Amino acid sequence: MRSTRSRVIAAVGVAAAVLLPVTMVRTAGTAEAFAATGKSTVINYLRSIGGSYTVSGQHNKEPATQPGQYTRQVHDVTGQWPGLWGGDMMFRADDVNNRQRVIDQAKTEWANGSLVTLTWHACSPTVGRTCEFEGGVKTQISNAQFLDVVTGGTALNQTWRSRMAEVVPYLRQLKDAGVPVLWRPFHEMNETWNWWGGRPGVNGGAKIYQQMRDYFDSQGLDNLIWVWNVQDNPAGGWANYYPGNNYVDVVSLDAWYKSYPSSGDYQQIQSIAGNKPMAIAEMGKVPTAALFNSQPRWTYFMIWSEQLRGNNTNAEIQNAYFLPRVLNQGEVSLGGG
Repeated sequence: MRSTRSRVIAAVGVAAAVLLPVTMVRTAGTAEAFAATGKSTVINYLRSIGGSYTVSGQHNKEPATQPGQYTRQVHDVTGQWPGLWGGDMMFRADDVNNRQRVIDQAKTEWANGSLVTLTWHACSPTVGRTCEFEGGVKTQISNAQFLDVVTGGTALNQTWRSRMAEVVPYLRQLKDAGVPVLWRPFHEMNETWNWWGGRPGVNGGAKIYQQMRDYFDSQGLDNLIWVWNVQDNPAGGWANYYPGNNYVDVVSLDAWYKSYPSSGDYQQIQSIAGNKPMAIAEMGKVPTAALFNSQPRWTYFMIWSEQLRGNNTNAEIQNAYFLPRVLNQGEVSLGGG
């Protein structure tokens, strides 16, 4: 499971908290690189490490012209590259127009030996095809409007299908390159900050998730590993948003109400996941040994962009990346070695 590469923590000065140099050579194109493969390889890998190991992850938010900037920050602090690279299909015009940069980065990260995950802060179909976050992604639409979005033949449904169609060629590039993608659409669907969220039941968030999977499957995107996601809000009832076992490959939680999932959160996710892999898809505080000792089934974690250095000290980041159970780039072995 582990490579023979040494993992050396850099010291952090107690008074000044100045990071001392860390020596690390990134070796692209070596035996550590991932070959083209199908999605079952990644799903089986995640299932195999559940309870024993956890892949480190880092999200990279906008701008799309810098799709590796936060991953680079991880390396600056630890000398390691995350075992999971995260990106977004974006919403603002400049970023939507640079989606190709995100896809190119995903290919590079996969070739270098990191898993790939993508989310999509999609603009509401009630606004333009590109939008600002406030009022475009972070917005509410009426129940009647949402019903139109998920009802075939309506104007809003046609608009939404056209938005999905724009994303298909980019995801197809990753399929053609043999890159499986942990695809996390409609994240935090138990929250109301987004236009798709806060809608439990069969005609709510679960419905639009099912429709996207059905559509993307019809487009041949069999490289997508479908990640379902909720946030750790105290209201509970997360199973009311679940689209069903036939639609979900990985069950995930975002930890924002508190630094780490509670034992109750963990139990609730376990009850939904069954034997499917579980993950912390967003968090602001890097995980600790105590978290994994009490909640060992998390197969990967992903720190949210600016929260990496905005919410953690260098020492905390280093400690997380050098936990014996945490797998960084070069330590994720899809070949079973």
